[in-house]
Amino acid sequence: MQADLIAALTAGRSSIRDRWEALLRADRACSPLASPDALVHLIDWTLAELERSLRGLPTRRRPLRPLGRGELDCPCGHNPLLVFFAAGEQALQESLILSQSGRPGLTPLERDAELGGLNLALRHLARREIGAFCALCQLRGRSCPGANLAEARA
Repeated sequence: MQADLIAALTAGRSSIRDRWEALLRADRACSPLASPDALVHLIDWTLAELERSLRGLPTRRRPLRPLGRGELDCPCGHNPLLVFFAAGEQALQESLILSQSGRPGLTPLERDAELGGLNLALRHLARREIGAFCALCQLRGRSCPGANLAEARA
């Protein structure tokens, strides 16, 4: 199952990247670090990290606990990675669903398992990166006009 998911994401990598960038550009940036021009450079690295995480899912000693989007939080709302990962999640899910439509032999359980694996790996990566950025934040307590974008999408 992981091999099929990884193959689907690898085959659609350029369309995922284009869609992810388009979604980033559609959002309103609340800081220079949240500018799509700054964030698009992280897409390729994130896709590589996601693939590495997906390859490691079945071999982990301690399985990852499923995370909801609500657990990807930033206390001050200034973290540019909130919008970045929300856009990425949408682009990746769209790509997965399109690739699944081209594989009519998939059962509903297999489709759900692929989507669950994708969400699991991406949300854990997102939580790690969002947490690392928040640890360096000097803007805690200020409000951002776009700070609730991540909550609105959840």
